[in-house]
Amino acid sequence: MSSFKKRKILNDPVYGFVSIPSEFLFELVEHPYFQRLRRIQQLGLTHLVYPGALHTRFQHAIGAMHLMQQAVDVLRLKGHEITEEEKEGALAAILLHDIGHGPFSHALEHTLITDTDHEEISRWFIRALNEELDQKLTLARNIFENNYPKKFLHQLVASQLDVDRLDYLKRDSFFSGVSEGVISSDRIIKMMDIHNDELVVEAKGIYSVEKFLVARRLMYWQVYMHKTVLAAEYLLMKILRRAKDLAMSGHKLKASPWFKRIAENQFIKEGLNSHSSLIDDFAKMDDYDILSSIKIWCDDSDPILARLSKNLINRKLPKTEMMNQPFDRNYVYDLKKQAMKHYNLNEEEAGYFVFTHKTHNYTYDSLREKIKIKYKDNSVVDLMEASGQFGENMFSGIESKYFLCYPKKLSD
Repeated sequence: MSSFKKRKILNDPVYGFVSIPSEFLFELVEHPYFQRLRRIQQLGLTHLVYPGALHTRFQHAIGAMHLMQQAVDVLRLKGHEITEEEKEGALAAILLHDIGHGPFSHALEHTLITDTDHEEISRWFIRALNEELDQKLTLARNIFENNYPKKFLHQLVASQLDVDRLDYLKRDSFFSGVSEGVISSDRIIKMMDIHNDELVVEAKGIYSVEKFLVARRLMYWQVYMHKTVLAAEYLLMKILRRAKDLAMSGHKLKASPWFKRIAENQFIKEGLNSHSSLIDDFAKMDDYDILSSIKIWCDDSDPILARLSKNLINRKLPKTEMMNQPFDRNYVYDLKKQAMKHYNLNEEEAGYFVFTHKTHNYTYDSLREKIKIKYKDNSVVDLMEASGQFGENMFSGIESKYFLCYPKKLSD
């Protein structure tokens, strides 16, 4: 990755100056698929709770690429061979790791898109770009899909301690103003090493890893799964679900043509493999399509879609309760009956306004590829065994909470 005429240096608010170190990587950044990420917010509707959380997936991808450069340089200094081609492949893989995110991706994945997720769509985009760029992304694709012999390169892209997580925790904390998410990404990267082709962390970095897991847990419950953020996200999901159901039944929706085509058709995994026109439509969609459509739907002839849309645009979010156990069915049904009476709805329609769901937080998934700690004698153990202060009960397993949303008028 020698010098090139189009070298670019970006001024990132989290890390300062970030360089794009090769002409090929700059070509990827300039591609319309990647530029679309400028128009997709990293945290969706979280700004309705934390007003500063307006950063984009473009910023996150650039930041993750910056951390990947640091990680590769550290591993090289520790004597591990990583060629220039492998470095560029790893940088391209992390740069494109979120390329398949749609607008408000998690809401979109549960409504307009079925039987697939943003990871699968990212794989499709990388394959499509590889064809367009004369197979120059083959190495990056193999790293991304974990088909490259040096497995630690994939772990830097996707694992329980990857540069993706290191960037988004630090960046989301910065922009939301939630200091609990602050982590020492520099120290964690400095402590990284390779043992038997696995990414490990030197034992003297264990406290930084513990802090990383604590920050991840707190950010999930305080930011990502904040009850009002959940209320806004699920309200958006109800809007998209209603719009899709109306479109499928022949209702004429006013929206961008590519958004309408996705709403009116089944966007499923098979479509990815057949290079359907729906993928081209997906590549054109961003947050602006969704929000402009919802603004139009505030005056839609369907009263349910119109009311839901007005509630989101004007931040009239549902009242939200959160518990560690399921809500009493009679309590939920009573709220639905009140909504049916108040808005003149049937029981199915009331489900757009009164709903309960379960949310999860995996701080550390002990069933997945583990975070390994390396001692001076070259012995390697799982973090849960090495962590004497917290241990398995603190980090491992899944935390679940239940939340209930309903119109505030029903609680008056």
